[in-house]
Amino acid sequence: MSDLLRAPRRLDHRGILATTVLTVLLLFFTVPLLYLLSVSLMGRNETGQGVLIPAVPQWSNWSDVLTQSDLLRGIANSLVAAIGGAILSLVFALPAAWAITRFRTGGKTLAATIMSPWLLPPIVAVVPLFTLLRVLGLSNTLLGLTLLYALVNIPVAIWLLEGFVRKLPIEIEEAARLDGAGSFRLLFSVVTPLVAPALAAIGIIVAVLNYNEFLLATFLTQSPDAQTLPVVLSMFYGERTPHYGKIAAASVIGVLPVFAAAVFFQRWLVGGLTSGAVR
Repeated sequence: MSDLLRAPRRLDHRGILATTVLTVLLLFFTVPLLYLLSVSLMGRNETGQGVLIPAVPQWSNWSDVLTQSDLLRGIANSLVAAIGGAILSLVFALPAAWAITRFRTGGKTLAATIMSPWLLPPIVAVVPLFTLLRVLGLSNTLLGLTLLYALVNIPVAIWLLEGFVRKLPIEIEEAARLDGAGSFRLLFSVVTPLVAPALAAIGIIVAVLNYNEFLLATFLTQSPDAQTLPVVLSMFYGERTPHYGKIAAASVIGVLPVFAAAVFFQRWLVGGLTSGAVR
């Protein structure tokens, strides 16, 4: 009888602990964003005085960065490079992950060998990549940057896809082969639909990595037609007396697509990341 009375108390304690942890995490992630929003409405003098809430909201900061800068073009370029690069990465990563997992292509070390360059500092590859794009006639172009993002993130896409492909029942593929399916049809008609949730989740992760990338975009794009959002934001700091209110406004506008994607694709992201764990 005493054990039955203690059980609800234990559950209550766990519920209180979980609520406390979630509240702390929520504050940890939302307070900086709320303060960034507050700074975006401050005047030039208020940002240096430690003010938390502006006395008079300066909505002109938002209109100025939208009309007097290349912010919208930078967001559009980032979206094109991020989404295009993610799609191309998945197109090459899925056959590679399938070949490594099912046919032991390259032995046990190929996956680690492919992944190792991705772990290096990106600055070491700037000069070779710049030379490669110049030889191909794609330097300082959005197409060249998109292809570069696709190439750079293929290793991480392969690494993430391997686990999902390995968990697929081999019997399904064997049955398809008995029905006369070749390797090409097996990959795109059988394997691809089975790992579609994982492809969606990994595509979102890779797209966010591309959207936030700064170093390569800075060195490989010089004209406004090819510059992405992080590069455009860095231009605000190049002024002699930076206006932090406008910088904050541009930052808030720049992160809106990421938040919108996170909310809209939340179901696919969570479902894709957890699908491999329940097979």
